[in-house]
This record gives sequence, C-alpha cells and structure tokens, in this order.
Amino acid sequence: MVSYAHDASGNGGADEGISEKSGAVQQLAGQYMGFGALLLQWRKAAPGRPTQARTAKAMGISVRTYYKIEKGAVPPRLTPEQFESLVKLFRLDEAGRNALMYHNIGASLKPPRGSSQPQLQKALRLLIDRQMPSPAYLCDQNWNIIGFNTAMAEWWPWVMEPGANLILWALTSPEARTQYQDWDMHASAYVKMLKFAKAARPDDLELRALIEKVTKDPDVRHVWDTETDMGETRDGHVFRMNIAALDWETIEVVSHVLYPASMPQCRFVVITWVEGGEEEHDALGDTRNAWAATTASQDDVEAAQWHEQNRVDEDSATRWRREVAGLASRMVVATPEEAAELAGRNGVPMPAISKLMGPDAQLTLAPDQSTVVWAVEEAVGYWSVTHVRPATVIARVPREAVHGPCRTEVLQLVRSALPTDADAATTRIGQLLEERDTEQQVLREVLNKIENGDAGGAAAQAGQS
Repeated sequence: MVSYAHDASGNGGADEGISEKSGAVQQLAGQYMGFGALLLQWRKAAPGRPTQARTAKAMGISVRTYYKIEKGAVPPRLTPEQFESLVKLFRLDEAGRNALMYHNIGASLKPPRGSSQPQLQKALRLLIDRQMPSPAYLCDQNWNIIGFNTAMAEWWPWVMEPGANLILWALTSPEARTQYQDWDMHASAYVKMLKFAKAARPDDLELRALIEKVTKDPDVRHVWDTETDMGETRDGHVFRMNIAALDWETIEVVSHVLYPASMPQCRFVVITWVEGGEEEHDALGDTRNAWAATTASQDDVEAAQWHEQNRVDEDSATRWRREVAGLASRMVVATPEEAAELAGRNGVPMPAISKLMGPDAQLTLAPDQSTVVWAVEEAVGYWSVTHVRPATVIARVPREAVHGPCRTEVLQLVRSALPTDADAATTRIGQLLEERDTEQQVLREVLNKIENGDAGGAAAQAGQS
C-alpha cells in the first residue's frame, strides 16, 4: 500500500498518463509503445479526442483493462465487433485499418541467413529492444545478465548493477522477496534449475560457486536441502509480481524462454504482462501455479548434456564474453567522462548516489532530458550506459542514506521528475502530499486497532486498503 518510489512526474495517472513538451508526446521507457502506443496515438488524434472510458466502452472492456493495454499489457485478440468498433471510433483510414489488423493478428518474419556472428549479435540486440514494452533480457548458462532492454531496466533496475545475476537476485535479494508473490514457491523453482544445471554440468566451477553463494542464505539452504526435484527453465510459467515501477501494483506475467541459435548457451527471456485471471486460474486459463509441481528427469538431463556437447565451439561463452559490454548496454563508451557528456551541457554529477549504486557506477542527472545517465564499468575501457527515469533512481536509494550530499542529490532528482512548469510542479506536489496523508491516516488507524487488540479487523481493513 505504501510506496517510497512514486513517480513524481505524474505519469502513472489513470487517464492522461503522458506528459507533453512542445506539443509532442514524450514516451517513457517500457510504457506507451507497441500496440498500446498505437491506440493512444489514434485516440488522441480522433475527432473529439475520445476518453479512455469511451474507448473501453466501445471495446466492451473495463476502463482499468483498457488503461493497462495503453500502458503496455498485452490484450486478447480483438473480436470482429471490437475491431470494427475501434475503426469507427477512431475513424481510421485504409492504412489505419491495416495497421490495426497487423497488430491484432501479428506477423511471421523469416530470419536472415548467412550472416556473420557480429551481425547476428547486433540482430539479437535489436530483437531484445523490439520486445518493448515487454521486459526482455539475455543471460548466459549461469544466469549472468549480458543484455536487457529499457523496460527490463525500468521494472528491475538490478540488471544494471555490475555482476547482475538472476538466480542471485531472486534467491538472496530482499527486493525479490517483496516482488514475488509466494516467494518460497519461486525459490523452489530456482533451486530446481540449479540442481538441473549441476546435474548437466557437474564440472562447471562458476556454477558451483554460484550454488555455494546462494546457499549461504539459511532460507535458501533449507529449500536446497528439502527440494528433491529438478527443473530446466521457467518457460511458460505464469505468476504474480509486485512491481515498484508500477507503484507496487500486483500484475500477472508470463515467462518465455528461448535459446538463440547464434548464442545457444544463452537464454533469451521475455516477460509478458497479461491481464490476470481468476483466483483459481491464471491468465492463460490453467490452474494457478501449476508449474510448481513440474519436474525434470534424468533423461532430460542427458538430453541437455547431448545438446551442449554438440554445440559449435565458436558459439560458446568464451568468444562472446569479449563483447559483453556491447550486448548488455544501451550504449558503450570508453570513459566515465564520455558517459557524463551524454547528460548534456546541464548534466549534474551525482557522486553520493553513484557510490550507493556500486564501486563501478556513475550516475549523471540530465535535467534537459528528465532522465539519469546510469553508467557502469563492465571492463577496462568499456562503460555501459542506460538512460532511466529519476523515479527509478530514487527507488534504489535507501531511506537511511538520504542525508547530507545524498539528500541534496535526491532533491535534484525529485525536482527533475516533476513537470518543468512551476505551477504544474506545485499542483503535482500537492497531489503527492495528499496521497501520502491518506496513506499515513490509514496506517495510523490500523495501528490503533492493533494496539487496541483488534488485530483481525485491522488486517481486513489493511487488505481492503
């Protein structure tokens, strides 16, 4: 209920969730792209500028569901009636009809053949980017993150940290335990994957070190000692998460895992946000959390070993490790000074917050762009750069660290996240303060009920809140 990482810009609004500069729509990372952006563009350009409520009514869906679609959720296929209703409401011409049909049906593209390896890697980089607004990442066989798109960075900023590793984050990070609903169940799934990998690659020293590291956590050690099954991947798993970048809204996602032909030891993962199902069934209509009961056999392990032995050596991890920085970043520069220059002439260094983000991190506020240039030294002469929203950085700063120079930098981030116009910024601050007051009032009321012995009623009221 209480979130420290509210988007001060107001971009999470229920209807007009965008900001405008010089009459142009400013799109945020991971939002208002793809099919959702198309609907938003048509709605804004249509005669009378129909509201989200009117558009939702034309489609026969709830306003909340339509809002999520514009923000990035994947909608179900349109019925012929919904299709024609949108064409009529937006007064689409022939090109618009074709575009709507394309996004509704999808397209099948044949991959190019005969490309050299560097070109294939560039193509894979493009593929990761093209998954927007769905978070997507590329990891190696030991779950080290080596590529990600902007939506992934916005939803899960830990991927930008040096040495980012999915298993390490999922099993040992307090953040993961907050974001995964039923964390114990997810911990079992990741432990199954570790056990499968250990059986398939018993001589992998890096894997062994990863297992030793995560099992130092007593909760993970208990899962490791009691879980007897194995699992190869999380492909097709449907589960719920609480996302800080979405004001801690609970959403339902589907995990898709693929193996790129050009980098067969890597996993290409796309996280699709879908409209949630009923309590007993997930968004795909199956029994909720049915994946928790799946297991792999020794035959699966032997099949994995056979495939790995037959992979071509030139596609192994050794060759692509030299290009990790280029794959894992939005941009690669040679020095931290070059990274800082990307923030523009008015760039503001943030040394105190940079120190909190890690010894190899450098953050520079770009006020003119309303973004933060987050640079990480991946290797000597390789600084990977990602542009993120100020709210993303604010969410990563521990509360206890907000004092002295760090407080000054947080104040600059908050101001940059607010509208440029002073009156608009003042109005937005008033809205945020009112929201905080309401949250504090509810918490105080729940606290009073608990102190007065009405724990059950307080829990019910907190759940409703």
